[in-house]
Amino acid sequence: MNSMIVIDSASPVPPFEQLRAQLARQIQDRTLAVGTRLPTIRRLAADLGLAVNTVGRAYRELEEAGLIETRGHAGSFVSAAGEEGRERARRAAVEYATVVASIGLDTNEALRIVQAALTKGIAASPSPSP
Repeated sequence: MNSMIVIDSASPVPPFEQLRAQLARQIQDRTLAVGTRLPTIRRLAADLGLAVNTVGRAYRELEEAGLIETRGHAGSFVSAAGEEGRERARRAAVEYATVVASIGLDTNEALRIVQAALTKGIAASPSPSP
């Protein structure tokens, strides 16, 4: 797994953020499947030449985002929460498409509305769960 992680020491992006972003991307694109056990913090730190605290921070942020879960001494695993979120987004898209069709909105305009919402961060704001 860690051969797919590359930390660029010359990058202005802090190493913990490089690691967090790369793991998040691999979880979201399913390179790392739900249930995959991640290396221990110490092991990954040693493999990547990073401080233990650096890897620990990346894991904590991934856990706070619901992408991984830590099961005590059993280790850290890719969480199913990402899949649940993807399914919620799919259902919302179907609902939006239904509304768009019912009011006769042009597809390009409907896509512009979604793009504007994503760009302005409206889609990222917390909303109550159904």
